[in-house]
Amino acid sequence: MPLLIGDNISMSQNAEMHREMPWPFPDDRFPEGLGAVVMKSVLSGERPVLQVLYDLDNGWGFADGVDDPNTPDGAVAAHITHLTRLDPTLAEMAKLPPGTLADRLEVGGEWHIRSFAWEEE
Repeated sequence: MPLLIGDNISMSQNAEMHREMPWPFPDDRFPEGLGAVVMKSVLSGERPVLQVLYDLDNGWGFADGVDDPNTPDGAVAAHITHLTRLDPTLAEMAKLPPGTLADRLEVGGEWHIRSFAWEEE
């Protein structure tokens, strides 16, 4: 039985998800099965992705750029392909090198890309 996420995303319970895959990706496209940390507001369609993070540990994050993704129940793991189906303009983010953060003001807007590293605690 498929797992329903939001109104228009379904994912097989048997679908394998990978936390990381070797980069650069073939043909500059996200590989099938690559997962990311995604804000629930994005998966539900409530808000668009306005921030993309590809950290130095090869982890991907997709946020709405408004709310804090670190709140309890603020984000979940999901396949990136679900996001590119919701917003095909996200496909270009597959070219981001590790250690990069991209922001935009609106869907279709210009991405502003900068280096990113987690602060040492």
